[in-house]
Amino acid sequence: MTVAAYLQSTTNPAVFAAGDAANTIGRPLTPRCRVRRQSRCAQHDQGHHYRARPNGRATTVFAIPELDRVGLLEHEAAYVGHEIAVRSSDTSDWYSTYRVAETTAAAKIIIDPASDQILGAHLLGPGYSELINTFGLAIKLGLTTRQLKSVTTTYPSLGSDLGSLL
Repeated sequence: MTVAAYLQSTTNPAVFAAGDAANTIGRPLTPRCRVRRQSRCAQHDQGHHYRARPNGRATTVFAIPELDRVGLLEHEAAYVGHEIAVRSSDTSDWYSTYRVAETTAAAKIIIDPASDQILGAHLLGPGYSELINTFGLAIKLGLTTRQLKSVTTTYPSLGSDLGSLL
């Protein structure tokens, strides 16, 4: 018995699907960018080698505090075959949070330990909508955590928290 390629039908190897018709993780009515990526995979590569990858496009819920996401969730990264390391931080007592009198802040960064690349970042805190853009750029350009840690930042900005989150 052969294993079906990504997005390939398990009963008809000539059929591929994308979006809500595909048996993939994610909620129905998935965002258009994900469906577009999956359909390219199904159409051009026939699913043999390509896997949907994080694209660096960040999203933010502008609440108090802000809730931000870029890249893959843990189960998505595992589903497409990545080994993962998760770095979680309660940042509510960090100076960058304290200086704006916020009491709730946290971060979860998902990393591929083999390549040292960031697969996803999930942030909750004041001003984190700016920091998530740095993670998005890192994902888009394939930067490693070592490269991000080497950046000199201003203190006590949110950017100065970057190295500690990794």
